[in-house]
Amino acid sequence: MNAPFAPVRTTVRLADLRDPDERGAIERYVAGHPQGTPFHLPAWIAAVERGTGNKALVLLAERGAGAIIGLLPLNEIHSPIFGRLLASTGFAVDGGLLLSDGEDGTALLAAAESLAQSHSCPTIELRGGPVSDARQGWALRTQSHCGFVRPLATDDDVQLTAIPRKQRAEVRKSLANDFAVTVGTAPEDRAAHYAVYAESVRNLGTPVFPRALFEAVLDGFGDAVDILTVRHEGRPVASVLSLYWRGAVMPYWGGGTWDARRLRANDRMYYELMLHARRRGCDRFDFGRSKTNSGAYHFKRNWGFEPEPLSYAVWTAPGSDTRDADPTSAKHRAQIALWQKLPLPVANRLGPWIARGLG
Repeated sequence: MNAPFAPVRTTVRLADLRDPDERGAIERYVAGHPQGTPFHLPAWIAAVERGTGNKALVLLAERGAGAIIGLLPLNEIHSPIFGRLLASTGFAVDGGLLLSDGEDGTALLAAAESLAQSHSCPTIELRGGPVSDARQGWALRTQSHCGFVRPLATDDDVQLTAIPRKQRAEVRKSLANDFAVTVGTAPEDRAAHYAVYAESVRNLGTPVFPRALFEAVLDGFGDAVDILTVRHEGRPVASVLSLYWRGAVMPYWGGGTWDARRLRANDRMYYELMLHARRRGCDRFDFGRSKTNSGAYHFKRNWGFEPEPLSYAVWTAPGSDTRDADPTSAKHRAQIALWQKLPLPVANRLGPWIARGLG
């Protein structure tokens, strides 16, 4: 008589990111997964840990002899203002559960809940991935943010005419201005980008992220990241740090100075990035996420991008209040207005301490 078939157990454990073999296995799993993103990679969550001090934690679901069947990368976010949470992943627009075909993620979600409670984090936020709102304690958000992706054109002229008429007129005006456009990751590129970005987010009423976060991402992603900067009369007026992933350019942290709007430097920046990305071999422009109906949301629509709702899942521990770190909420409106009035040196000094807890 044949022995009864013993089902292969699924186990969930924390990965050891200090082990290069472990990191390599995770990288291969993400690279081979159709929903894999840069934000699932060890390089991202390790950069967040180095740049902000928010610990990197990766839950692995395995079956048999260590075969990965699911992945949940997390950063443990600490904020004296907004509280504590596990984010998948920290400072990212994507992340969340990554599962092999046929897997339901139940074991990984249960492990994440236990991990959150043991680390005194009353909230888990997953930016993407399959999570059912039928699971107790979890709520799905499908209307709060949208993503924007469209193909790149075949050449420079077609790229310009592919932009809707009103926005194309702004780009044409920017092309008449005397700008110098550079791309790189040298110290001068990094310094120019951070100075522009810090002023840009202050003007929006948002604390600037620590410079160490940008440095860690630049160092961790090698030739899959760069900075494009637009200068006017020698001064940087617009700059964007972009990631490159599977044929897509992802402008991630970008902004402009007060003069950028008058000079239309941001319009020039994004157009030049489209051209640069195509020359790098990209075929898609991923404009990232924006709050639904926000100014950035409508700006991207003006460029011809159609919004696609994103699915986020949030778990709140029993008896805990829902975390509110939404900069558009009524609770934070007064703080934003005050922050916009701060002198830039003061905002740059205080901002990183606050922003490292935003997640």
